[in-house]
Amino acid sequence: MGMNIGTNSSAEPDVIMDINTTPLIDVMLVLLIMLIITIPIQTHAVKLNMPVGNPPPPTVPPVVVQVDIDFDGTIIWNGEDIAGRAQLEEHFRQVVDQPDQPEVHLRPNKLVTYKTVAMVMATAQRLGVTKIGIVGNEQFIN
Repeated sequence: MGMNIGTNSSAEPDVIMDINTTPLIDVMLVLLIMLIITIPIQTHAVKLNMPVGNPPPPTVPPVVVQVDIDFDGTIIWNGEDIAGRAQLEEHFRQVVDQPDQPEVHLRPNKLVTYKTVAMVMATAQRLGVTKIGIVGNEQFIN
Protein backbone atom coordinates (compact mmCIF):
# COMPACT_ATOMS: atom_id res chain seq x y z
CA MET A 1 0.00 0.00 0.00
CA GLY A 2 1.09 3.45 -0.73
CA MET A 3 1.18 6.34 1.66
CA ASN A 4 -1.27 9.22 1.38
CA ILE A 5 0.64 12.48 1.15
CA GLY A 6 -1.04 15.81 1.65
CA THR A 7 -4.03 14.46 3.55
CA ASN A 8 -4.87 14.61 7.18
CA SER A 9 -2.97 11.79 8.92
CA SER A 10 -5.48 11.64 11.76
CA ALA A 11 -8.27 10.62 9.39
CA GLU A 12 -9.14 7.00 9.28
CA PRO A 13 -8.31 5.16 6.06
CA ASP A 14 -11.21 4.11 3.82
CA VAL A 15 -12.48 0.61 4.46
CA ILE A 16 -12.31 -1.65 1.40
CA MET A 17 -15.66 -3.34 1.00
CA ASP A 18 -14.71 -5.69 -1.89
CA ILE A 19 -14.04 -9.35 -1.22
CA ASN A 20 -10.61 -10.70 -2.04
CA THR A 21 -11.20 -13.35 -4.72
CA THR A 22 -7.61 -14.59 -5.06
CA PRO A 23 -7.90 -17.25 -2.31
CA LEU A 24 -11.24 -18.40 -3.75
CA ILE A 25 -9.69 -18.90 -7.19
CA ASP A 26 -6.81 -20.83 -5.66
CA VAL A 27 -9.21 -23.15 -3.82
CA MET A 28 -11.25 -23.64 -6.99
CA LEU A 29 -8.15 -24.59 -9.02
CA VAL A 30 -7.05 -27.08 -6.35
CA LEU A 31 -10.51 -28.68 -6.35
CA LEU A 32 -10.49 -28.85 -10.14
CA ILE A 33 -7.09 -30.57 -10.20
CA MET A 34 -8.26 -33.05 -7.56
CA LEU A 35 -11.38 -33.80 -9.61
CA ILE A 36 -9.34 -34.38 -12.76
CA ILE A 37 -6.97 -36.73 -10.94
CA THR A 38 -9.74 -38.79 -9.36
CA ILE A 39 -11.74 -39.34 -12.62
CA PRO A 40 -10.91 -42.79 -14.01
CA ILE A 41 -9.28 -42.93 -17.43
CA GLN A 42 -11.90 -43.56 -20.10
CA THR A 43 -11.28 -46.40 -22.51
CA HIS A 44 -12.67 -45.85 -25.96
CA ALA A 45 -13.39 -49.45 -26.89
CA VAL A 46 -16.37 -50.60 -28.86
CA LYS A 47 -17.55 -54.09 -28.11
CA LEU A 48 -18.68 -55.89 -31.27
CA ASN A 49 -20.29 -59.25 -31.71
CA MET A 50 -18.48 -60.49 -34.79
CA PRO A 51 -19.97 -63.39 -36.74
CA VAL A 52 -18.35 -66.76 -36.29
CA GLY A 53 -18.02 -69.25 -39.11
CA ASN A 54 -17.25 -69.30 -42.76
CA PRO A 55 -17.67 -66.08 -44.76
CA PRO A 56 -20.33 -66.07 -47.45
CA PRO A 57 -19.20 -67.10 -50.92
CA PRO A 58 -18.10 -64.27 -53.21
CA THR A 59 -20.77 -62.83 -55.43
CA VAL A 60 -20.74 -63.72 -59.09
CA PRO A 61 -19.94 -60.74 -61.32
CA PRO A 62 -22.89 -59.80 -63.52
CA VAL A 63 -23.04 -60.70 -67.18
CA VAL A 64 -22.34 -57.61 -69.29
CA VAL A 65 -23.73 -57.00 -72.77
CA GLN A 66 -21.74 -54.37 -74.66
CA VAL A 67 -23.77 -52.32 -77.16
CA ASP A 68 -21.65 -49.93 -79.25
CA ILE A 69 -23.09 -47.29 -81.56
CA ASP A 70 -20.68 -46.24 -84.28
CA PHE A 71 -20.45 -42.69 -85.71
CA ASP A 72 -22.63 -43.61 -88.71
CA GLY A 73 -25.40 -45.17 -86.56
CA THR A 74 -24.26 -48.79 -86.86
CA ILE A 75 -25.24 -50.77 -83.77
CA ILE A 76 -22.79 -53.42 -82.58
CA TRP A 77 -23.99 -56.04 -80.05
CA ASN A 78 -20.98 -57.69 -78.28
CA GLY A 79 -18.83 -57.21 -81.40
CA GLU A 80 -21.53 -58.38 -83.85
CA ASP A 81 -23.19 -55.91 -86.24
CA ILE A 82 -26.97 -55.55 -85.89
CA ALA A 83 -28.83 -55.47 -89.23
CA GLY A 84 -31.82 -53.41 -88.15
CA ARG A 85 -34.22 -52.46 -85.40
CA ALA A 86 -36.00 -55.84 -85.51
CA GLN A 87 -32.78 -57.70 -84.77
CA LEU A 88 -31.98 -55.22 -81.97
CA GLU A 89 -35.41 -55.85 -80.44
CA GLU A 90 -34.82 -59.60 -80.62
CA HIS A 91 -31.53 -59.24 -78.73
CA PHE A 92 -33.22 -57.08 -76.07
CA ARG A 93 -36.03 -59.67 -75.73
CA GLN A 94 -33.39 -62.35 -75.07
CA VAL A 95 -31.90 -60.12 -72.34
CA VAL A 96 -35.31 -59.56 -70.73
CA ASP A 97 -36.20 -63.28 -70.82
CA GLN A 98 -33.19 -64.27 -68.70
CA PRO A 99 -33.97 -64.80 -64.98
CA ASP A 100 -30.98 -62.70 -63.86
CA GLN A 101 -31.03 -59.84 -66.34
CA PRO A 102 -27.52 -58.94 -67.59
CA GLU A 103 -26.22 -55.40 -67.52
CA VAL A 104 -26.40 -53.57 -70.84
CA HIS A 105 -23.51 -51.14 -71.32
CA LEU A 106 -24.32 -48.64 -74.06
CA ARG A 107 -21.24 -46.98 -75.57
CA PRO A 108 -22.15 -44.33 -78.15
CA ASN A 109 -19.53 -42.77 -80.39
CA LYS A 110 -18.83 -39.07 -79.90
CA LEU A 111 -20.02 -38.25 -83.43
CA VAL A 112 -23.25 -40.29 -83.51
CA THR A 113 -26.57 -38.44 -83.65
CA TYR A 114 -28.68 -38.28 -80.52
CA LYS A 115 -31.64 -39.73 -82.41
CA THR A 116 -29.89 -43.10 -82.80
CA VAL A 117 -28.86 -43.31 -79.15
CA ALA A 118 -32.34 -42.30 -78.01
CA MET A 119 -33.88 -44.96 -80.28
CA VAL A 120 -31.73 -47.70 -78.73
CA MET A 121 -32.50 -46.55 -75.19
CA ALA A 122 -36.24 -46.20 -75.90
CA THR A 123 -36.33 -49.69 -77.42
CA ALA A 124 -34.59 -51.13 -74.37
CA GLN A 125 -36.98 -49.38 -71.99
CA ARG A 126 -40.07 -50.36 -73.97
CA LEU A 127 -39.06 -54.04 -73.94
CA GLY A 128 -38.34 -54.05 -70.18
CA VAL A 129 -34.55 -53.81 -69.87
CA THR A 130 -33.89 -52.50 -66.35
CA LYS A 131 -30.10 -52.69 -66.06
CA ILE A 132 -28.80 -50.29 -68.69
CA GLY A 133 -26.08 -47.69 -68.43
CA ILE A 134 -24.11 -45.39 -70.69
CA VAL A 135 -20.35 -45.98 -70.49
CA GLY A 136 -17.44 -44.12 -72.05
CA ASN A 137 -18.57 -40.64 -71.00
CA GLU A 138 -14.93 -39.51 -70.70
CA GLN A 139 -14.84 -39.05 -74.49
CA PHE A 140 -17.37 -36.20 -74.21
CA ILE A 141 -15.22 -34.12 -71.84
CA ASN A 142 -13.27 -31.46 -73.72
